Amino acid sequence: MAYSEEMLESIKKVEANREYNAALEPTRLTAEEKEAVLNEYHPDHIASQFAELKIGPNKGEKAPLELVELLQGKSRICAKDIDLSKPDFTSDVLIIGGGGAGTSAAIEADNAGASVLLVTKLRVGDANTMMAEGGIQAADKENDSPAQHFLDAFGGGHFAAKKELLEELVTDAPVAIKWLNDLGVEFDKDETGRMVTTHGGGTSRKRMHACKDYSGAEIMRTLRDEVLNRKTIKVVDFTAALDIVKDADGKACGAVLQNIETGKILVALAKTVIIATGGAGRLHYQGFPTSNHYGATADGLVLAYRAGAKLLYEDSLQYHPTGAAFPQQIFGALVTEKVRSLGAKVVNKDGTVFVHPLETRDVEAASIIKECRKGGGIKTQNGEGVWLDTPMIDLKNGEGTIEKRIPAMLRMFGKYGIDIRKQPILVYPTLHYQNGGIDIKANGESGVKNLFVAGEAVGGIHGRNRLMGNSLLDIIVFGRIAGKSAAAAVKNTAAPTTPSLKHLDDFEAERKAAGITSEKLSPQLLPDYARK
Repeated sequence: MAYSEEMLESIKKVEANREYNAALEPTRLTAEEKEAVLNEYHPDHIASQFAELKIGPNKGEKAPLELVELLQGKSRICAKDIDLSKPDFTSDVLIIGGGGAGTSAAIEADNAGASVLLVTKLRVGDANTMMAEGGIQAADKENDSPAQHFLDAFGGGHFAAKKELLEELVTDAPVAIKWLNDLGVEFDKDETGRMVTTHGGGTSRKRMHACKDYSGAEIMRTLRDEVLNRKTIKVVDFTAALDIVKDADGKACGAVLQNIETGKILVALAKTVIIATGGAGRLHYQGFPTSNHYGATADGLVLAYRAGAKLLYEDSLQYHPTGAAFPQQIFGALVTEKVRSLGAKVVNKDGTVFVHPLETRDVEAASIIKECRKGGGIKTQNGEGVWLDTPMIDLKNGEGTIEKRIPAMLRMFGKYGIDIRKQPILVYPTLHYQNGGIDIKANGESGVKNLFVAGEAVGGIHGRNRLMGNSLLDIIVFGRIAGKSAAAAVKNTAAPTTPSLKHLDDFEAERKAAGITSEKLSPQLLPDYARK
């Protein structure tokens, strides 16, 4: 039996209240109540977990302690030891990162006739894209519009998104869905061939397109196969970027790389560079578990920052409200928001609903943390959690809904003796998404000329909180934009003849002038799980 006696006693209370809770429509919090719970309980508001940057483009701004250490860290290379005159690779466009954003960029740059080199730290497709479950938003139904999508996302992000980026996101969303569908993504469709859509937290319309509950895996499968089947795109796996190379005019023109398996240092020169390195969950900010893949260590932010690109909202992170809190083997794994959109309610140890299941993610997460601090949580080996009452889904929608709509969730918990059709599951917030990142223009270009950015490494698209389904959307929309923009810039850019790493020496001088003595090497590349 998977659950402890204490958990089973609590489940009896959940079961006793189930029919009442299924009929209950919890009251949504007012704007004032949302602000109060965020200020008191959300991890982004714990001042002791942030420090001020002493150097670089964002000097004087706050960032998480772990990120500050990396942004101000020492380069893994010494500029004078790198021979840039004999590159190992040359191309028109260099793409760093092989997830959804990097592969989307590669396809569009290739379509535009540019020669493309894609380097990725693990294998192409090993990315947060693969971990995404719930779906991808697009306002493509009769009762919806990009304008409504904009309003939902802008408000959900606390009115902090860069409007030109968000406008691009929502306007291009229907096109992005069609693009994916034409490439072969198997979206859920009804018997007429019309795409099935559902609600997500903070959405006023049903605009979530999904592939059951492995949407990211299906999208990544399609993009990866498209890239690998194009012989004109060169892919180099297990190769991480250590620093950006710039030319005499300060434009990005390549990167210094390292083979993860052999340690060999390599040089790639290109006319334009795209950073698509993803998120930072494996830094485990504030000790939180994470739903992120193994390589998510904020590499792109470090590369861009040391090259002189400004960051935006680097102090803002998303803690997904429902990470698995039990059993220990899947601690922190994502429990998709789709579980709540299908009807599961969030209840405490006494079986009482304490928050609307589809509040925005930051409010939902803060509310769960609050309930646990008040004593409403259930203790586990790793901490505590609250119940997500999954049997409500079949109760509300009919038997078989769970098996049909969220089969991956059914399998994940089933491995450990928990049948989510019959028993609720324990959840607690997990570090999920990097709201902040590199500041870009609408064409995907950063503050460094010819350095483009796409995907989770970008800051400002979602403001200070992201709605479900807008991350799979942004990797497609801005991945395609970055690929097109980088390929267009190639036409007005000569092959680099004076590549330089002088900016590394300048950065090290700035470190010393600021009195920074840390020997921390950055980027980190892989999580630090060594036994201490």
